[in-house]
Amino acid sequence: MDTQLTALMINCTLKPSPADSSSDVLGGQILASLAAHGVSPASIRAVDHLIFPGVQTGMGEGDQWPSLREQILRADILVFVTPTWLGQHSSVAQRVLERLDAELSETDEEGLPTMFNKVAIAGIVGNEDGAHHIAAVLFQALNDVGFTVAAQGSVYWNGEAMQAVDYKDLDEVPEKVAQATATATANAVHIAELLRERSYSAA
Repeated sequence: MDTQLTALMINCTLKPSPADSSSDVLGGQILASLAAHGVSPASIRAVDHLIFPGVQTGMGEGDQWPSLREQILRADILVFVTPTWLGQHSSVAQRVLERLDAELSETDEEGLPTMFNKVAIAGIVGNEDGAHHIAAVLFQALNDVGFTVAAQGSVYWNGEAMQAVDYKDLDEVPEKVAQATATATANAVHIAELLRERSYSAA
């Protein structure tokens, strides 16, 4: 068995590839910080895939969620990143959360819910308020389907309201964002290592 921890970023930007994305920049920084702890990183831009609406693991022919789900199942840490629009997480992020709802009725070979023993980090970026609200929504939903949330497990950046500077346009990472990234990733790795050594048990 490979003992290296793995992380998967799901970028829920509204912008298809190859458009520049502030969410991608922030998520990439989180992945780089995880990699510094020895975690193997990977990423998905959800909008590039056909994810049907629904709350099942598969929604029929053409639905690409099942292949994305397999990548989530293989990861120890999920980095869930979304932009802020109208003070809320993106519609793409909501679609992903709705598809993850199916995991409430799925179990692994040990009889545990499939997302148990996985850790979630939230990344939020935008030029308006809403980051704390979005983190609360993401963590409630992700924890509900089985993810564990480490202490101070979110990273966010709010730019000046109604201005043209996006996170991707910054010349350097703001000190507070760097500190939050370091804390969130260190704590997520700590919890993931503990869960690798001693997993949750079936009730």
